[in-house]
This record gives sequence, structure tokens and C-alpha cells, in this order.
Amino acid sequence: MAVTAFDRALIEESAKKSSLVWVRSRDLPRARPLWHVWHDGAVCVVGGPGEQPLDGLGADGVVVSCRSKDKGGRLIAWPAEVTELTPGTEEWESTTAALAAKRLNAPDADGLAARWATDCRILRLTPA
Repeated sequence: MAVTAFDRALIEESAKKSSLVWVRSRDLPRARPLWHVWHDGAVCVVGGPGEQPLDGLGADGVVVSCRSKDKGGRLIAWPAEVTELTPGTEEWESTTAALAAKRLNAPDADGLAARWATDCRILRLTPA
């Protein structure tokens, strides 16, 4: 089933308004909450040492859910393709800048991008 224009608009709006998304994969027993940013048509997350865990999220794809800010119930869930970004690429640089701007309480705000490049993974969860 293809993602319609309405679906894409609802996905984008709900992801932009939410600070957390819930992500489930075949390798995870239940959905995991992840902080994210909506950037360039996808939910983008960072994980690794000093960040949130992303183990179990890989190339097999995931299901992403957003909850309603008003009622807290699931607003929409969609399948997503998972792409790991390569440090140093233009896509990685722009995504890292968006994530760093939203990262709260980072102990190493000045060296955040360098640490992410060496120790962490940045994933794009694109509606499939």
C-alpha cells in the first residue's frame, strides 16, 4: 500500500509536533520511544554512547507511531525504511545540524557532531 499525499501530510505534521515517536521492529519485543527531528521528509534519530539506544533498528524496516498531544492515543502509525547516514556527507551534515539544534542537555554541545561522527549512528526513518 502506497503512502498517499494525505498520509504523508499527517505523518509530517504529527512528527513535527511530537518530541517522541514510538518505533518497533521485528527485533524489538515492543515499541521504543525515541526523540527525533523531522528533517527533509523523514524522522531522524541519533543513538549510541551518551545517546538513546538504536539497537534492533536496521535495514529490515520499522513501524513508526506518533501519539496525539491532546489525548495521548496513537494518531498514526506507518512503515518506514531505515537508512543509516554516512558521516561527512552533505545529508549527514544537514541532519546533524537539525538534530544538534534540538538536543537538550548535551554535556558536550561544542563537540557533539564530532562525537556523533565517531561513536553514534544517525538514522533516517522515511515513510514507505
